[in-house]
Amino acid sequence: MKFMSFKNNQKVKVGVLLKNEQYVVDINDLNLSKNYDDMLDLIENISDKDIEIIKNFNFDENNVKTYSLDCIDICAPIIKPKHDIICIGVNYQEHLNETKNSFKKGEFIEPKKVVYFSKRVVEAIGNDDYIENDNFTDELDYEVELAVIIGKKGKNISKEEVKDYIFGYTIMNDISARDLQQQHLQWYRGKSLDTFTSLGPVIVHKEEIPFPIELDIYSKVNGEIRQKSNTKYLLSDIPSIISEISTGMTLEPGDIIATGTPSGVGMGFNPPKYMKSKDIVECGIERIGVLRNVVK
Repeated sequence: MKFMSFKNNQKVKVGVLLKNEQYVVDINDLNLSKNYDDMLDLIENISDKDIEIIKNFNFDENNVKTYSLDCIDICAPIIKPKHDIICIGVNYQEHLNETKNSFKKGEFIEPKKVVYFSKRVVEAIGNDDYIENDNFTDELDYEVELAVIIGKKGKNISKEEVKDYIFGYTIMNDISARDLQQQHLQWYRGKSLDTFTSLGPVIVHKEEIPFPIELDIYSKVNGEIRQKSNTKYLLSDIPSIISEISTGMTLEPGDIIATGTPSGVGMGFNPPKYMKSKDIVECGIERIGVLRNVVK
């Protein structure tokens, strides 16, 4: 099951992507136990029974209105996150190495434990939306990441229980202003400007991706492969991340945890390959899809 938020006639709907991935249906047309106002409502309140109905729904035999992806606007699946996104820094060894080499001498200390930081998102952008720079930075960078969507409230979650607390997975482009990032001791500002978080195009339900999570992940800029790896190379895996971050901290339905990016970011090249106006950046993850944005 792939869930998405889409806009039709200026109204945002929650949809289920059909298997041919060319059409989507409004989830409220499937006669479920309740109508869902938005994706956060769905994540927090959908029942196992409704999940089963969607899973087994015969779209060919039932007369349900479909929307062609060519005729709708695909939004970020979660447009306004409930909280700041929880991010994991330098969670692939090769990206850790390139970050260490790219930062000015003395400004990056190799961490002994997992690096956590947050990313403010007033409103996430979605597939084909514009990344707006507004001349804030000359060092605009991309980072493809697997993002985990929490499905139920939890605290002090053991590694063995983690899957029970996950709703699904999506793609995040953690867009970054590297100059701002390096000017401050914290990375918050350089990663939190408006339009600097792209999510989507869908949320894949956890049933579709079994543990351990081993998915090919890549990014392209103007068709050139920049990043290419697999999530099996995460230094701290998803059960470890969620178990640790939930120790003493409550996670809620709809919370987003970005698991880190592999090597090949623009900052890591010599000379750097930062994004510029009209560049097309594509972030892809196996079994989820491709998230595409254009720099304005």
